[in-house]
Amino acid sequence: MLQPGSLIPPAFYLREPPEVARALLGCCLWREGVALRITEVEAYGGPEDSASHGRHGRTARNAPMWTEGGRVYMYLCYGIHRMLNIVTGEPGRCGAVLVRAAEPVAGLERVLGRRRMQEARPALLAGPGRVAQALDLDLGFSGQALFEAGGLELREGWPPMRIAAGPRVGVDFASPADRRRRWRFVEAGSPWQSAPSLGGVPRPRRVRNGDRRPPE
Repeated sequence: MLQPGSLIPPAFYLREPPEVARALLGCCLWREGVALRITEVEAYGGPEDSASHGRHGRTARNAPMWTEGGRVYMYLCYGIHRMLNIVTGEPGRCGAVLVRAAEPVAGLERVLGRRRMQEARPALLAGPGRVAQALDLDLGFSGQALFEAGGLELREGWPPMRIAAGPRVGVDFASPADRRRRWRFVEAGSPWQSAPSLGGVPRPRRVRNGDRRPPE
């Protein structure tokens, strides 16, 4: 089984959402023997970003977005899908990054069981709800620090060779300017991303047995 690197320190998160979002690509989410390498993310700001949960100010739902960077913000989408977000910036400055897709690095059999699938193909982790399901996350993880050992951790991984950027998905309610923001980032060329794809995607490869080392 592959082991991700060291825990990523708190200072990593104390930047603007788009900067943290790009830096998250290639990092590994680690929990109880399962490691998922992040391949797609979306950045969201505060009240100035009409696509963000923070657009109406601080609420009971989005309160974690206003805490210190490096903490988890979980919410339910359509009352069904659990969505994993990583808070950015200094306390009091709203911002977060939604993890949209990943590729399995370790604990593949456990991930397949949670997702009720027989083999690892991009659909396994293509979408934020699927990422949270693979890690067995619930709303109780909101507020947890990713830079502390135990629970859900963010660890060093394998950086992408190229990054592609494009508009965020599912924000038709936002202003035209915010809909055009190129705040969705993916590992260019990776099949492990959700639709619509960015950056050119090769024919997907399937992982049938064991854990696979990500691209160097």
